[in-house]
Amino acid sequence: MTPAVRAAKRAGIEFRLHEYDGVEVGAGDYAVAVAAAVGRPAEQLFKTLVASVDGRLEVFVVPADRRLDLRAVGKRTALAAEADAERATGYVVGGISPLGQRRRLPTTVDESALAWDTILVSAGRRGLQIELAPADLVQLTSAGVAAVAA
Repeated sequence: MTPAVRAAKRAGIEFRLHEYDGVEVGAGDYAVAVAAAVGRPAEQLFKTLVASVDGRLEVFVVPADRRLDLRAVGKRTALAAEADAERATGYVVGGISPLGQRRRLPTTVDESALAWDTILVSAGRRGLQIELAPADLVQLTSAGVAAVAA
């Protein structure tokens, strides 16, 4: 059980796990391939991105078929180096979850998540997604909601 799954269980929210295989990190658009592997539209599966905003790390949760709009976030924003993202979250790239991170980082969920009854995000390891209500994700991560996807 990953820290993300433990966090969801501890919170007592409803969730469902989806396992998949055959998707390699770095082979094309990883998040879109994961969505296809779990049989969901890419806009319902959300990827977790770590970015440096004015020198501090923050988490952004955006649809798999879109990217983080760096200009919408701030002038001095760039995606974090993989090693920095892994060290801060405790997860490996391709399995970074917004839940159960080693160090709780400020989090923003793209507003498009609220259009869905449920969304999928990484459950903390490659090959495992957690499906939950977007409101539960926002509450568990103390996230803000904003238009951050392009």
